[in-house]
Amino acid sequence: MRSSLRALFGIELPIIQAPMAGVQGSPLAIAVSNAGGLGSLPCAMLGPDALRAELAAIKAQTTKPYNVNFFCHPTPTPDPAREAAWRATLAPYYQQLGIDASVVASGPVRAAFAPELVELLAEFKPPVVSFHFGLPAPELLARLRRWGAKIVSSATTLDEALWLEARGVDAIIAQGLEAGGHRGMFLSDDLTRQVGTFALLPQIVRAVKTPVIAAGGIADANGVAAALALGAAGVQIGTAYLLCPEATTSALHRATLASDAARHTAITNVFSGRPARGIVNRVIRELGAMSAVAPAFPLAAAAMMPLRAAAEARGSSDFSPLWSGQNPSGCKEIAAAQLTRELAARA
Repeated sequence: MRSSLRALFGIELPIIQAPMAGVQGSPLAIAVSNAGGLGSLPCAMLGPDALRAELAAIKAQTTKPYNVNFFCHPTPTPDPAREAAWRATLAPYYQQLGIDASVVASGPVRAAFAPELVELLAEFKPPVVSFHFGLPAPELLARLRRWGAKIVSSATTLDEALWLEARGVDAIIAQGLEAGGHRGMFLSDDLTRQVGTFALLPQIVRAVKTPVIAAGGIADANGVAAALALGAAGVQIGTAYLLCPEATTSALHRATLASDAARHTAITNVFSGRPARGIVNRVIRELGAMSAVAPAFPLAAAAMMPLRAAAEARGSSDFSPLWSGQNPSGCKEIAAAQLTRELAARA
């Protein structure tokens, strides 16, 4: 299985750097790819011009395979009553930080994969295209495959893995509950169905023929070796890269990751409207990790963004999404290439 993944992607090491929107750009992906792993570029928050610039940078600085990642969430139906309730919930914070709530923008801040993106990608022909929250329409996948792109998506349950295999993906990411950032769940929004990596991984490996990539809570060479021993074809790692110089992780986020606070994470929807794991901070403690008021993904984010900006300008991360997995022990302030090689040391 390990050799098949290397052959599938054309990589030397069974290490995939997780795409992490908001804390990285092309430099991290380039560094990991040049080290022999599969570097990943998060694209869900990039407009066409920014995406083209990042892809051009990757093509100019590496000849190795790389991955581009997109969200494929359904477009939410606007709910004015829920939006008003959400803003009313946040109103005391606007007042505390001197924000005029009447000028706070609304609308999505993360775009789902769309047909026009296929045309842009065709200019660069990325070898791997991955998705979060399921898959886009079959006709879009067919167009990506025309240049030989390998298709990958995340499964957080066995049912999701079987669904992905039935639709012909080339590899499945088994995203355990420990993983940082947004849950890739798409067949159910029931959080009680979410399980840990080393419970999920063997179930999926036994049930599918497609190569499986383990993700969640893996932070060092021993964790990589354990995942491979359970049948993973490779391992996807995100949190461990957050302190690397190539990451764009903010100073506040870096400081929190290096502190005792990083040991306490929670699945929360208050930042975007979708469950995602991050370090517990003031807004999570005071609103509760899962809010019934928060608008559907990604609409909740617009009202939260001014709070984040105002607090960060004062040196506070009270309203910042401090994405992190449950195991921050692998975070190191070392070059991403060195970290990639260390992670693969027992592979």
